[in-house]
Amino acid sequence: MFSGIIEAQSNILSEVTADSAIRIEITKPQDFNDLKIGDSICTNGICLTIEKLDSERIQFCLGAETLQLLGPAFSSWKKQPLNLERSLRLGDRVHGHLVTGHVDCAARVHRSYQDGECWQMQIEIPAALKNYFWKKSSICLNGVSLTVNQVQRVNDLCLVNVCLIPETIKKTNLSQVMAGDAVCVEADYLAKAYLNQKEGALAELNT
Repeated sequence: MFSGIIEAQSNILSEVTADSAIRIEITKPQDFNDLKIGDSICTNGICLTIEKLDSERIQFCLGAETLQLLGPAFSSWKKQPLNLERSLRLGDRVHGHLVTGHVDCAARVHRSYQDGECWQMQIEIPAALKNYFWKKSSICLNGVSLTVNQVQRVNDLCLVNVCLIPETIKKTNLSQVMAGDAVCVEADYLAKAYLNQKEGALAELNT
């Protein structure tokens, strides 16, 4: 489990394709000094398992399911620093919201622009996920916990608006994401659990 508060950013140093998987090596942040093989790191919003590490590098394997979900969005991983967060310890403060690292989709950015000291983004959410987002709900973009400012429905599009404060701009890669690019989206885990249970109960009533 993660909180959506980014601890560090890192670049991909190498990439190797093998069968249906891709292995990447990234620069190990200097203060990530408590890691071991098998640990989970939220990497641009996706929970990845450490396969190898040394004092300078961390290696992950991206499997077929992850690569299928990312699609063309994976190309941006090689162009921008990746947002990183270590998993939570029991008893840690949760400054964002509970994030699993199990991304729902890679969604297209509709708008992305500076607004004074802040940065505004508008994300095109697939219709299948639209019920998970409402004003003041939580959304995770590239591993970053954000508050939904507004939800608009324009024709078949569901547009979710978020605002990045200066600290978020400084600590994450989101201000480098432009219109037309894709970001990893994870809906609020509690919203998904509630709606899934509600839909299941309704289905039972109708049988």
